[in-house]
Amino acid sequence: MLSIWLPDLLAVVCGSLVGFSLALIGGGGSILATPLLLYVVGVRDPHLAIGTSAVAVAVNAFANLIPHARAGHVRWKAAFTFAATGVIGAFVGSTLGKLVDGQRLLVLFAVLMLVVAALMLRGRRDGGADRYPLPHMFPRLGAVGFGAGGLSGFFGIGGGFLIVPGLMFASGMAIIEAIGTSLFSVGAFATTTALNYAASGLIDWRAAAGFIAGGILGGWLGALGAHRLAKTRGTLHVVFALAIVAVAVFMLVKNLRG
Repeated sequence: MLSIWLPDLLAVVCGSLVGFSLALIGGGGSILATPLLLYVVGVRDPHLAIGTSAVAVAVNAFANLIPHARAGHVRWKAAFTFAATGVIGAFVGSTLGKLVDGQRLLVLFAVLMLVVAALMLRGRRDGGADRYPLPHMFPRLGAVGFGAGGLSGFFGIGGGFLIVPGLMFASGMAIIEAIGTSLFSVGAFATTTALNYAASGLIDWRAAAGFIAGGILGGWLGALGAHRLAKTRGTLHVVFALAIVAVAVFMLVKNLRG
Protein backbone atom coordinates (compact mmCIF):
# COMPACT_ATOMS: atom_id res chain seq x y z
CA MET A 1 0.00 0.00 0.00
CA LEU A 2 2.82 2.43 0.89
CA SER A 3 4.52 1.86 -2.46
CA ILE A 4 1.35 2.99 -4.24
CA TRP A 5 1.19 6.32 -2.41
CA LEU A 6 4.94 6.87 -2.05
CA PRO A 7 5.34 8.90 -5.31
CA ASP A 8 2.45 11.16 -4.23
CA LEU A 9 3.99 11.71 -0.80
CA LEU A 10 7.38 12.43 -2.36
CA ALA A 11 5.78 14.94 -4.76
CA VAL A 12 4.20 16.79 -1.81
CA VAL A 13 7.48 16.77 0.14
CA CYS A 14 9.50 18.00 -2.86
CA GLY A 15 6.91 20.66 -3.65
CA SER A 16 7.10 21.80 -0.02
CA LEU A 17 10.88 22.14 -0.26
CA VAL A 18 10.62 24.29 -3.38
CA GLY A 19 7.81 26.43 -1.96
CA PHE A 20 9.64 26.83 1.34
CA SER A 21 12.87 27.95 -0.31
CA LEU A 22 11.06 30.38 -2.63
CA ALA A 23 9.21 32.04 0.24
CA LEU A 24 12.25 32.08 2.52
CA ILE A 25 14.99 33.43 0.27
CA GLY A 26 13.29 34.47 -2.97
CA GLY A 27 13.76 33.23 -6.57
CA GLY A 28 15.79 30.29 -7.76
CA GLY A 29 13.88 27.54 -5.98
CA SER A 30 11.77 26.52 -8.96
CA ILE A 31 14.88 25.42 -10.87
CA LEU A 32 15.05 22.45 -8.49
CA ALA A 33 11.57 21.27 -9.48
CA THR A 34 12.67 19.27 -12.54
CA PRO A 35 15.60 17.41 -10.88
CA LEU A 36 13.43 16.65 -7.84
CA LEU A 37 10.71 15.21 -10.07
CA LEU A 38 13.28 13.11 -11.93
CA TYR A 39 15.51 11.82 -9.15
CA VAL A 40 13.24 11.82 -6.07
CA VAL A 41 9.62 11.52 -7.21
CA GLY A 42 10.60 9.07 -9.95
CA VAL A 43 9.31 10.70 -13.14
CA ARG A 44 11.39 8.89 -15.77
CA ASP A 45 11.04 11.05 -18.88
CA PRO A 46 12.92 14.41 -18.76
CA HIS A 47 10.32 16.04 -21.00
CA LEU A 48 7.52 14.79 -18.74
CA ALA A 49 9.34 16.24 -15.71
CA ILE A 50 9.79 19.62 -17.42
CA GLY A 51 6.13 19.82 -18.45
CA THR A 52 5.00 18.81 -14.95
CA SER A 53 7.26 21.35 -13.25
CA ALA A 54 5.91 24.09 -15.55
CA VAL A 55 2.39 23.49 -14.22
CA ALA A 56 3.55 23.81 -10.62
CA VAL A 57 5.64 26.92 -11.37
CA ALA A 58 2.68 28.63 -13.08
CA VAL A 59 0.29 28.05 -10.17
CA ASN A 60 2.81 29.12 -7.53
CA ALA A 61 3.78 32.26 -9.47
CA PHE A 62 0.20 33.50 -9.83
CA ALA A 63 -0.51 32.67 -6.18
CA ASN A 64 2.50 34.71 -5.03
CA LEU A 65 1.53 37.57 -7.39
CA ILE A 66 -1.53 38.40 -5.29
CA PRO A 67 0.23 39.78 -2.16
CA HIS A 68 2.67 41.76 -4.33
CA ALA A 69 -0.22 43.29 -6.30
CA ARG A 70 -1.99 44.25 -3.08
CA ALA A 71 1.20 45.94 -1.86
CA GLY A 72 1.41 47.96 -5.08
CA HIS A 73 4.62 46.30 -6.27
CA VAL A 74 3.35 45.40 -9.76
CA ARG A 75 3.83 47.75 -12.75
CA TRP A 76 0.98 46.40 -14.84
CA LYS A 77 1.73 48.12 -18.18
CA ALA A 78 5.31 46.86 -18.07
CA ALA A 79 4.10 43.42 -16.97
CA PHE A 80 1.69 43.05 -19.89
CA THR A 81 4.24 44.30 -22.43
CA PHE A 82 6.99 42.01 -21.16
CA ALA A 83 4.66 39.02 -21.03
CA ALA A 84 3.07 39.68 -24.44
CA THR A 85 6.30 39.01 -26.34
CA GLY A 86 7.57 36.62 -23.67
CA VAL A 87 4.75 34.12 -24.18
CA ILE A 88 5.68 33.97 -27.87
CA GLY A 89 9.26 33.28 -26.85
CA ALA A 90 8.07 30.69 -24.34
CA PHE A 91 6.05 28.90 -27.02
CA VAL A 92 9.01 28.87 -29.41
CA GLY A 93 11.40 27.79 -26.65
CA SER A 94 9.17 25.01 -25.33
CA THR A 95 8.56 23.72 -28.87
CA LEU A 96 12.32 23.54 -29.47
CA GLY A 97 12.84 21.94 -26.06
CA LYS A 98 10.50 19.07 -26.92
CA LEU A 99 12.60 18.35 -30.01
CA VAL A 100 15.89 18.08 -28.11
CA ASP A 101 16.98 14.67 -26.85
CA GLY A 102 16.07 14.32 -23.18
CA GLN A 103 19.59 13.46 -22.03
CA ARG A 104 21.13 16.43 -23.85
CA LEU A 105 18.42 18.69 -22.49
CA LEU A 106 19.32 17.67 -18.94
CA VAL A 107 23.00 18.43 -19.56
CA LEU A 108 22.07 21.92 -20.76
CA PHE A 109 19.72 22.25 -17.79
CA ALA A 110 22.57 21.40 -15.41
CA VAL A 111 24.76 24.07 -17.01
CA LEU A 112 21.93 26.58 -16.52
CA MET A 113 21.73 25.58 -12.85
CA LEU A 114 25.42 26.42 -12.44
CA VAL A 115 24.77 29.86 -13.96
CA VAL A 116 21.86 30.44 -11.57
CA ALA A 117 24.01 29.39 -8.61
CA ALA A 118 26.75 31.81 -9.68
CA LEU A 119 24.24 34.66 -9.90
CA MET A 120 22.89 33.81 -6.45
CA LEU A 121 26.39 33.78 -4.96
CA ARG A 122 27.08 37.20 -6.49
CA GLY A 123 23.92 38.50 -4.89
CA ARG A 124 21.37 40.93 -6.22
CA ARG A 125 22.18 44.59 -6.54
CA ASP A 126 19.90 47.02 -4.78
CA GLY A 127 18.82 48.39 -8.15
CA GLY A 128 19.58 52.01 -7.30
CA ALA A 129 16.96 54.72 -7.62
CA ASP A 130 13.62 54.13 -9.29
CA ARG A 131 14.10 55.43 -12.87
CA TYR A 132 10.79 54.10 -14.19
CA PRO A 133 9.86 54.67 -16.96
CA LEU A 134 12.97 54.82 -19.12
CA PRO A 135 12.86 56.33 -22.63
CA HIS A 136 11.79 53.83 -25.31
CA MET A 137 10.79 51.47 -22.52
CA PHE A 138 8.18 49.39 -24.33
CA PRO A 139 10.37 48.25 -27.28
CA ARG A 140 13.08 47.33 -24.78
CA LEU A 141 10.60 45.37 -22.66
CA GLY A 142 9.36 43.52 -25.73
CA ALA A 143 12.84 42.49 -26.87
CA VAL A 144 14.07 41.40 -23.45
CA GLY A 145 10.74 39.66 -22.72
CA PHE A 146 11.01 37.55 -25.87
CA GLY A 147 14.51 36.37 -24.93
CA ALA A 148 13.63 35.60 -21.33
CA GLY A 149 10.47 33.78 -22.40
CA GLY A 150 12.42 31.68 -24.89
CA LEU A 151 14.85 30.44 -22.25
CA SER A 152 12.04 29.91 -19.75
CA GLY A 153 10.07 27.81 -22.24
CA PHE A 154 13.08 25.82 -23.45
CA PHE A 155 14.00 24.67 -19.94
CA GLY A 156 10.51 24.70 -18.41
CA ILE A 157 11.49 27.04 -15.56
CA GLY A 158 10.01 30.18 -14.07
CA GLY A 159 13.02 32.24 -15.10
CA GLY A 160 12.70 34.84 -12.36
CA PHE A 161 16.50 35.13 -12.14
CA LEU A 162 16.39 36.37 -15.77
CA ILE A 163 13.15 38.34 -15.65
CA VAL A 164 13.92 40.50 -12.60
CA PRO A 165 17.16 42.02 -13.97
CA GLY A 166 15.57 42.14 -17.42
CA LEU A 167 12.71 44.30 -16.16
CA MET A 168 15.11 46.58 -14.30
CA PHE A 169 17.32 46.98 -17.38
CA ALA A 170 14.46 47.61 -19.81
CA SER A 171 12.24 49.86 -17.69
CA GLY A 172 14.33 51.30 -14.85
CA MET A 173 11.96 50.08 -12.12
CA ALA A 174 13.26 49.44 -8.58
CA ILE A 175 14.06 45.87 -7.58
CA ILE A 176 11.04 45.40 -5.29
CA GLU A 177 8.75 46.35 -8.18
CA ALA A 178 10.73 44.17 -10.58
CA ILE A 179 10.26 41.18 -8.24
CA GLY A 180 6.51 41.75 -7.97
CA THR A 181 6.10 42.45 -11.69
CA SER A 182 8.19 39.43 -12.65
CA LEU A 183 5.69 37.03 -11.10
CA PHE A 184 3.11 37.87 -13.76
CA SER A 185 5.60 36.98 -16.51
CA VAL A 186 6.80 33.87 -14.66
CA GLY A 187 3.21 32.63 -14.47
CA ALA A 188 2.48 33.54 -18.10
CA PHE A 189 5.65 31.86 -19.44
CA ALA A 190 5.15 28.72 -17.34
CA THR A 191 1.49 28.50 -18.40
CA THR A 192 2.49 28.73 -22.07
CA THR A 193 5.11 26.02 -21.59
CA ALA A 194 2.68 23.81 -19.66
CA LEU A 195 -0.01 24.11 -22.37
CA ASN A 196 2.53 23.28 -25.08
CA TYR A 197 3.73 20.20 -23.20
CA ALA A 198 0.16 19.22 -22.31
CA ALA A 199 -0.72 19.23 -26.02
CA SER A 200 1.91 16.52 -26.45
CA GLY A 201 0.75 14.57 -23.39
CA LEU A 202 3.92 15.42 -21.49
CA ILE A 203 2.50 16.26 -18.05
CA ASP A 204 2.07 13.95 -15.06
CA TRP A 205 -1.02 15.59 -13.59
CA ARG A 206 -0.96 13.49 -10.43
CA ALA A 207 2.61 14.51 -9.62
CA ALA A 208 1.80 18.12 -10.53
CA ALA A 209 -1.11 18.17 -8.06
CA GLY A 210 1.12 16.85 -5.28
CA PHE A 211 3.83 19.36 -6.12
CA ILE A 212 1.35 22.26 -6.09
CA ALA A 213 -0.18 21.18 -2.77
CA GLY A 214 3.27 20.85 -1.24
CA GLY A 215 4.33 24.20 -2.69
CA ILE A 216 1.41 25.97 -1.02
CA LEU A 217 2.23 24.38 2.33
CA GLY A 218 5.95 25.05 2.00
CA GLY A 219 5.33 28.63 0.89
CA TRP A 220 3.21 29.27 3.97
CA LEU A 221 5.90 27.83 6.27
CA GLY A 222 8.62 29.72 4.44
CA ALA A 223 6.74 33.00 4.79
CA LEU A 224 6.51 32.43 8.55
CA GLY A 225 10.24 31.71 8.77
CA ALA A 226 11.30 34.56 6.49
CA HIS A 227 10.72 37.22 9.11
CA ARG A 228 12.49 35.30 11.86
CA LEU A 229 15.46 34.36 9.69
CA ALA A 230 15.85 37.74 7.96
CA LYS A 231 19.30 38.31 9.49
CA THR A 232 20.63 35.00 8.15
CA ARG A 233 19.16 35.30 4.65
CA GLY A 234 22.57 35.96 3.09
CA THR A 235 23.88 32.71 4.54
CA LEU A 236 20.77 30.89 3.35
CA HIS A 237 21.40 32.16 -0.19
CA VAL A 238 24.91 30.72 -0.10
CA VAL A 239 23.74 27.35 1.25
CA PHE A 240 20.97 27.15 -1.33
CA ALA A 241 23.32 28.12 -4.18
CA LEU A 242 25.76 25.41 -3.12
CA ALA A 243 22.90 22.89 -3.06
CA ILE A 244 22.05 23.87 -6.64
CA VAL A 245 25.71 23.36 -7.61
CA ALA A 246 25.71 19.89 -6.03
CA VAL A 247 22.54 18.87 -7.90
CA ALA A 248 23.91 20.29 -11.17
CA VAL A 249 27.17 18.35 -10.83
CA PHE A 250 25.22 15.17 -10.07
CA MET A 251 23.10 15.69 -13.19
CA LEU A 252 26.17 16.35 -15.36
CA VAL A 253 27.99 13.24 -14.13
CA LYS A 254 24.90 11.05 -14.48
CA ASN A 255 23.94 12.21 -17.97
CA LEU A 256 27.41 12.59 -19.46
CA ARG A 257 28.24 9.04 -18.35
CA GLY A 258 24.95 7.86 -19.81
